[in-house]
Amino acid sequence: MRGIWKAFGAVQALRGVDLELGPGEVLGLVGDNAAGKSTLMKVLTGVHRPDAGEIVLDDRRVAFHSPRDSRALGIEMIYQNLALAPNLDVVANVFLGREVTRRALPHAVEWLDERRMESETRSLLDRLRITIESVRRPVERLSGGQQQAVAIARAVAFQARVVIMDEPTASLAVKEVGKVLDLVGALRGKGVSVILISHRLQDIFTVADRVMVLRGGQGVAVRRVAETTMDEVVKHIVGAEAGGLDHLASGR
Repeated sequence: MRGIWKAFGAVQALRGVDLELGPGEVLGLVGDNAAGKSTLMKVLTGVHRPDAGEIVLDDRRVAFHSPRDSRALGIEMIYQNLALAPNLDVVANVFLGREVTRRALPHAVEWLDERRMESETRSLLDRLRITIESVRRPVERLSGGQQQAVAIARAVAFQARVVIMDEPTASLAVKEVGKVLDLVGALRGKGVSVILISHRLQDIFTVADRVMVLRGGQGVAVRRVAETTMDEVVKHIVGAEAGGLDHLASGR
């Protein structure tokens, strides 16, 4: 993303933001509640169109007019509320909106191919090392960490290249936080890029390669996690860093 600007009436939400993300990289995105994180991600996922700037994927400029456009290119967003159907089972949630069908005869009525979807769901969970006792259990009966895992599985089930996770550990117990962060690491190991939005800096420093700070709609710092500290990141978030705005660090 290069030079992204976005305004809503008189409110300038984004001011020339640049964001770089490499293959298999985990980027932590932090900032206060008015920093512009959600707006930037909504531009990346096609919910909002930027007023200026460009999105480049594989050295090719792309334009998203809807979330369907971004999903077609492998960009998936997992919102904080997960957007799961609580009364449906794991299989139905993984394939929600992209159900597999079959016909007994060429011109017969289509039926849901439950057996194939269940088999593919089990295979997907195994690849991600997600343990759920029964894929036919309604997700409302799963723990918070398991529900987050189902949302992640759904995001990567259809060749996702970039997964954006909005506060994935905000409401989880400590034990389940570790499992979700392990899943983020598993995605990285499979070459999937992850943007992790979180107020929990300890999560960012546990799993991210780089951390980017937004403040007032601007990117004010990008640091490799191994080369910075939580204190430095907090200073950038609140605007207490010395010397004014930081130059954006290079990517990989």
